[in-house]
Amino acid sequence: MPIPDFQSVMLPLLRFAGDGEEHSVREAIEALAVQFNLTEEERGQLLPSGQRAVFDNRVNWARTYLNKAKLLETTRRGYFRVTERGRQVLRQAPSQITIAMLMQFPEFVDFKKRTRAKSEGGEADEDNEKQTPEEVIEAAYQKLREGLAVELLQMIKNCPPRFFERLVVDLLVKMGYGGTRKDAGEAIGRTGDGGIDGIIKEDRLGLDVLYVQAKRWEGVVGRPEVQKFAGALQGLGAQKGVFITTSSFSQEARGFVHRLGNKIILIDGNMLAQLMIDYDVGVTLAASYELKRVDSDYFTEE
Repeated sequence: MPIPDFQSVMLPLLRFAGDGEEHSVREAIEALAVQFNLTEEERGQLLPSGQRAVFDNRVNWARTYLNKAKLLETTRRGYFRVTERGRQVLRQAPSQITIAMLMQFPEFVDFKKRTRAKSEGGEADEDNEKQTPEEVIEAAYQKLREGLAVELLQMIKNCPPRFFERLVVDLLVKMGYGGTRKDAGEAIGRTGDGGIDGIIKEDRLGLDVLYVQAKRWEGVVGRPEVQKFAGALQGLGAQKGVFITTSSFSQEARGFVHRLGNKIILIDGNMLAQLMIDYDVGVTLAASYELKRVDSDYFTEE
């Protein structure tokens, strides 16, 4: 089953706290994960930023919403318990707890007035109500990132081949390969030896090398091209190769590389654009936002 959204977590969380005892957030997360029969893979699924587990994030926001409605109360850092209002709600035996239901409580209404995201038409975005605030932010970020990646690829395709070679050099150096940029620049575009476009140091000391194939491509790169590259590597006694293209690889090409193990890495256009964004190649910072949380330690008496 899919990971439940944070609204679906609210009633189970309140029921979990219904015994009146103090509970830790971590204890609640573990208990609810078992209740929802989540697999280890689902438990390990992260938000796009990779900073936090999706399920943990949703349980924490469910607790926040119940807290704002005064159904739960924070007792100390990382701990909570049910309130008398929370017990009253449980006695009513609701089938679910939703944001609409919580709007009956004035404290929650005040909270929503301060934080509720509105669409351009002024109505609440129903999709956003199914996501935690962090998920809304990260979804918007991913949408902007995907648009940027498309724009980058289009720019690359409009540039001459020599520029693409320079881009590959810049990216590999930013990723820690190639020694100096001068070394890398001399290596790429130099050999043209049986499907090899360049040789680049894997580390600054040159203890190992990567063989590079870097091609702008319009159509799908098939198995024959990748197999030619693999044959060139074998002929040189090479252990590692990177095939970079602005297009995509066929399933047959990927299957062929998979059977080779880790000998060849395929970087298609989308992955190339994502790496450019990650390593600040061909992009510039437009805006920066910091997501902060309360530092509970600050408010703890010594």
